[in-house]
Amino acid sequence: MGFKEKLATYYQNSYLKKYGDRLTQVRGNILSVKIEEKKILWIFHKLKVSIIVKPDRSKGVVSCIYKKNKWFKKPKFIPVNQGNLVIIQGLKGKKGKENREIIEILNVMNLTTKKDLFPVDGDAVKKATKVQYKYK
Repeated sequence: MGFKEKLATYYQNSYLKKYGDRLTQVRGNILSVKIEEKKILWIFHKLKVSIIVKPDRSKGVVSCIYKKNKWFKKPKFIPVNQGNLVIIQGLKGKKGKENREIIEILNVMNLTTKKDLFPVDGDAVKKATKVQYKYK
């Protein structure tokens, strides 16, 4: 194992140790999308996206938030619409905090338009769709 692989596994293990119990994934249809963009002067850009998802085979809904701040460039987000089928990967809020029911978005995979916020190997999307048909 080379130095880069050792460093990558070290970072991966430390990340899982820190956030492992909070990592979660939601799959379902989008009920609502709200995108807020804000510019401070012409230098600092803020993006806040609130998504409400109704998971498959569930009566409840899940609220998800994506926040991104960037200097000079406008942050990007994939186009999502009401009714799209998505997989949202993120972190649950900490226990005892006021936002423990809200998921902080790390990645969004739109299965309707086949687009990702951060590109993932093609096998992950295929496996996710295969699981859906397997249980029906």
